[in-house]
Amino acid sequence: MTVSLLLFIFIYLFSFDTVTSSDHSYEVNCSTLRMGQYICPHPDENYIDLKTQQPKGCTKNNQAKVVCLAAEGLICSETKNNTFKKDIPCKWTNGYSFETTVLLSVFLGMFGADRFYLGYPAIGLLKLCTLGFLFLGQFCDLILITTQIVGPADGSHYVMPYYGAEINIMTCDNFTYKVPQLDW
Repeated sequence: MTVSLLLFIFIYLFSFDTVTSSDHSYEVNCSTLRMGQYICPHPDENYIDLKTQQPKGCTKNNQAKVVCLAAEGLICSETKNNTFKKDIPCKWTNGYSFETTVLLSVFLGMFGADRFYLGYPAIGLLKLCTLGFLFLGQFCDLILITTQIVGPADGSHYVMPYYGAEINIMTCDNFTYKVPQLDW
């Protein structure tokens, strides 16, 4: 009885020791990790700029570097820990508010205030002189601005809430492949 009890205790302690000692870490190049082997951005980091509602450090080429977290057991060779930096897509903005633009277009669009605000002074002056092309230009501009076809003249995007109603315009050309659907 005592021999079997000692054998049981020995096996129990040995198996517990092997479970705790099997915690290995592997050093990898984190720029080659696949989706699911990292979380990006790091969940503990506050990476959204409250003023622009985009990731902090968003550049004119619509990329921002954020801190990512590698999966448990992976050590990045670049940083010697489990975090690394990765570029994510963002929308560079220069401070033009979407809500302000829509309000200017609704209430002062016949005077061209929306186009002056966005950086189109020639069209704004033309709308001012013609009373918004007899209100037809104001209506067209309202549609173009609310569908986000007309944006700021400097090529930036509107400041919009991060999870706001944002339109992504997709284009296609002769090289675009359309996947056939079953009901075609």
